[in-house]
Amino acid sequence: FVEFKPERETGKEVLTVKNISKTIDGKKVLNNVSFIMQKGDKIAFVGSNTLAATTLFKILMGEMEPDSGTFKWGITTTQAYFPKDNSRMFGEDETMTDYLQKYSTEDDDTFVRSFLGRMLFSGDEALKNCKVLSGGERVRVVLAKMMLEGANCMIFDEPTSHLDLESIQALNDGLLAFKGMLMFNSHDHQFVDSL
Repeated sequence: FVEFKPERETGKEVLTVKNISKTIDGKKVLNNVSFIMQKGDKIAFVGSNTLAATTLFKILMGEMEPDSGTFKWGITTTQAYFPKDNSRMFGEDETMTDYLQKYSTEDDDTFVRSFLGRMLFSGDEALKNCKVLSGGERVRVVLAKMMLEGANCMIFDEPTSHLDLESIQALNDGLLAFKGMLMFNSHDHQFVDSL
């Protein structure tokens, strides 16, 4: 059961991107990318070069610097990010419950475990070490983290990888109901079309 609830609504200004360019390993990946994201927008980045979307998302989340250009998030925005490669998120020796507790406003394991339960982790599974999670389990933990964060702007970089059909449908339903702004890319054409 995937449900993203923004803790606050955004103002009129959400995101302005002006002339962002980036070259990686001698190849121009982004060339003067400009757009304005407005309240209520859900933007899909489609195309054969997924590196371009991944690079743009990393720049917007402050993980990479553009070669040129600027971007500005609105002051009322909060962001949550689903990276294509989430392995670096799970470097510490900790349980899933401990990992998610860092993102919870409630100092209560039961509250955090309820989010793990939504992702089909029950009972002692919540005490599983993050270092031994499968790809699909990591995706589900990242989704639980994003639900806990309560952001009003979310970025998803190929979120359907490692998910089974039932999980993809649950994510799709959660994003359709999401009242905030959304940017994403995906190879799943049905997922893109429905959102």
